Amino acid sequence: MKVAVLGAGVVGTATAYFLAADGHDVVVLERQKGAGLETSFANGAQISACHAKPWAAPDVPWQAFLWMFQPDAPLLFKPWRWDPALWSWGMRFLRNCTSARVRTNMDRTLRIALYSRDVLKALRQHTNIQYDQQIQGILHIYRTADEFGHGRDTAAQLANLGLPQDILTAEDCARIEPALLPAVKNGDIAGGLMSPDDESGDARLFAERLAELAVARAPRFRYGVNLRQLDHEGQRLTRIVTDQGDEKPDAVVLALGSYSPHLARDLGVHLPIYPAKGYSITAEIENADAAPTISITDETRFMVFSRLGNRLRVAGTAELTGWDTSLDPVRVDPLVRNVKSLFPDASSYREINAWCGLRPATPDSVPILGKSPYENLFLNTGHGTLGWTMACGSARVIADLLNGRTPEIDLEGLELERFRA
Repeated sequence: MKVAVLGAGVVGTATAYFLAADGHDVVVLERQKGAGLETSFANGAQISACHAKPWAAPDVPWQAFLWMFQPDAPLLFKPWRWDPALWSWGMRFLRNCTSARVRTNMDRTLRIALYSRDVLKALRQHTNIQYDQQIQGILHIYRTADEFGHGRDTAAQLANLGLPQDILTAEDCARIEPALLPAVKNGDIAGGLMSPDDESGDARLFAERLAELAVARAPRFRYGVNLRQLDHEGQRLTRIVTDQGDEKPDAVVLALGSYSPHLARDLGVHLPIYPAKGYSITAEIENADAAPTISITDETRFMVFSRLGNRLRVAGTAELTGWDTSLDPVRVDPLVRNVKSLFPDASSYREINAWCGLRPATPDSVPILGKSPYENLFLNTGHGTLGWTMACGSARVIADLLNGRTPEIDLEGLELERFRA
């Protein structure tokens, strides 16, 4: 079967690889010059099933309101802007801000995240792919006793859903990650949680090298191609129109991240996805002993720290301001301040390589996987901040569906149909 995959981020590239492994004739259409050059380029680097708690929760609306007038807040949105897409998305988001919806959405997110983590491990064992990975787990630190208490409550919920975490004292945190010892001595850490089976790694490097492995199985990656439209006859897609020639595949996989709704809208398919702009900085490590070796999530400051070879990646914040990809220095400053505070001697931080990218967020923080109203269009999008975490599992699901196999996980609550109910 000839299959066109739209998008060569980490999700699209993984999809192409697994489809090629099943023997399909695969073509990938990507507007950038290579794989993993948009949202996958410089993300937080964590493969974090531990972050399955959805953004929508009972306390979030009030907290978001308080942050509304703080330019460097962890979550920034401006509801007074003329933005019907945000208003529509926001109403769905608010409907998910209940305790019952949190439990449901956490279960759905964790289902695909845990599965994807296992698929990635199997892929790494099979191919020996290297991408500056660290497989020592993810350490969560909390700055206050109250926040630590809330963290333990979330950990209990995740444990009931199949993700155990270790509860740590501040001293335990320093033992696991000695670079945290100064912060512990200063009383800046109240405690922590350890997710021992989570990982970290460079998503861009993974996408690039997985694309190379896929090409060895004969797929074509067409870079620098802009999509114009999807033609259809009845409920079947017939042609992909681009600025550099058309494709007539038997099946199409939509994996365009935050840009998926634009192309789907022309088909009459509404995808409730809105871009959440995230920021990161990357600095060269100059003192290895003062830099973390394990990936860390600062739950108080909503930031992550990941070591990628001799680089230190710091990422965080979310900005709901549409499809604007401009970099705001005000949003970068908290990342610089906090890494200098937590790991002051790891680097001089003279060059920080700031970046921002659009993460495709759904109102319930659950991706959109599987079939669409068109019989040969499959959806693999809406992964939010967990695209790197869910990439391999989502790709395997799509490959199973295209081959007529029953996926290895239950897709209830992961498909587009949930938004029609």
